[in-house]
Amino acid sequence: MPYLSILLFAAVFAGAVLAWEAPLWVGTLYALASLVCFAVYARDKAAARAGRRRTPERTLLLLGLLCGWPGALLAQQWLRHKSSKMPFLVASWGTVVGNIGFFLYLASPVSFLRMAEGIR
Repeated sequence: MPYLSILLFAAVFAGAVLAWEAPLWVGTLYALASLVCFAVYARDKAAARAGRRRTPERTLLLLGLLCGWPGALLAQQWLRHKSSKMPFLVASWGTVVGNIGFFLYLASPVSFLRMAEGIR
């Protein structure tokens, strides 16, 4: 499911670029945010194993919400980190749905930002 979600988002993003002229830099933002998010998950996993101070779950979820959710999903799969705690997984998928919904709203031709550009 995580891999399919990422592939579907890539297809939606490509469609938004072609159909609605969504800016390409948004893809770079998702890639960079995903790398940061994956690195934070990896650091948290290492801290858990070593008994050191952990990254708060709220921070992990916020990073996912701020375009890092592909990296979060990959970290959950590849690192087996935060992959069995059901309340966290539900919240994590909530960030995916929320982020994609917000992306579609902003990228769509009827978004408030696009309407404001037409007024100028």
